[in-house]
Amino acid sequence: MLDRFRVADDIAVRIPQETMRATVEDIFTRLGMTPEDASRGADTLLYADIRGIDSHGVSNMMRAYVHGLENDQINPTPSWQVVNDAGAAVNVDCDEGLGIVVGPQCMDLAIKKAKQNGIGMVTAHNGGHYGAAAYHAQRALAHDMVGLSMTTGGVLVVPTQGAEPMLGLNPIGIAAPTRNAEPYIFDASMSSLAANKIQLLRRVGGTALAGWVAGEDGAPIMEEGPVPEKYRMLPLGGTREIGSHKGYGLMMLVEILTGALSGGGVGPFRRQGSSHFFMAINIAALTGLASFQDDMDEYLGALLASTPAPGEERVVYAGIPEAEDEADRREKGIPYHPEVIEWFKSTVDRLELRSRFN
Repeated sequence: MLDRFRVADDIAVRIPQETMRATVEDIFTRLGMTPEDASRGADTLLYADIRGIDSHGVSNMMRAYVHGLENDQINPTPSWQVVNDAGAAVNVDCDEGLGIVVGPQCMDLAIKKAKQNGIGMVTAHNGGHYGAAAYHAQRALAHDMVGLSMTTGGVLVVPTQGAEPMLGLNPIGIAAPTRNAEPYIFDASMSSLAANKIQLLRRVGGTALAGWVAGEDGAPIMEEGPVPEKYRMLPLGGTREIGSHKGYGLMMLVEILTGALSGGGVGPFRRQGSSHFFMAINIAALTGLASFQDDMDEYLGALLASTPAPGEERVVYAGIPEAEDEADRREKGIPYHPEVIEWFKSTVDRLELRSRFN
């Protein structure tokens, strides 16, 4: 994550991940979740915070989840069920449950199917926000599998050369195991900027770079400045000249594999909440696991050792910065904006829960 999204060290409040995890579980159970689902939801959120994916951790998402649970917009005790099972391919109805709770179980189902069939694919509909895509994809790593996960987001993105929002934010998460190297774990919105990062920018007083957002008329804003009050999100690439048609195409891929394939509807025509897609690929069903891991180690090591461009210090791959953030945050605590901690304190007090913050 770029430094412009991060909380400045001189104001950051460092909280041990165990403290925040317990607080999140307390809030979820008070609002009607089972202890097991509260633990699943907290695990998904704290994965994001520990790995530096602040846009999808507790800072942005908990207040939205609390609002949804308190206003009957989220089912706190979903009875999700398989509605179609074709062996390696399964479709799930999430029963309006949060994706951070149902999603991990869908990914585990994909892993189970991959053990049986070499590949497992689960589509899901009628769900809620599922957090960081990487969390679900990386669950495959412990099983020596490649993981893939996608989800729809709010319909906030205009198509290339368009003025009307027709696409979700549509992130993709990919995880591939290694032997000795840090695993490859990719997670990115197919929009030019994850919408949740707008909240981070506004919280820390940051500015948007050229091509990150469009004005209300859909025209890309090509000068750095504050995010306007009314704006549109752009596909990855920003403008046609620098590749937004590619981001647009990838967004369409996610719409098709999640909404259309699950029966939940696509774009502005979604019928049943958020839709998700989970896939696990059993490496041993296709090639030798050891040779796959050796190939990954060789390639990833070469990337790290490759020559950086002028003005750059190093070359990295997806998973390295997150691993470095995780090491720092496990040791020193997760850095939160003071406003976030004040929200948690007031929420804990309002819900008559024990405060775990000093």
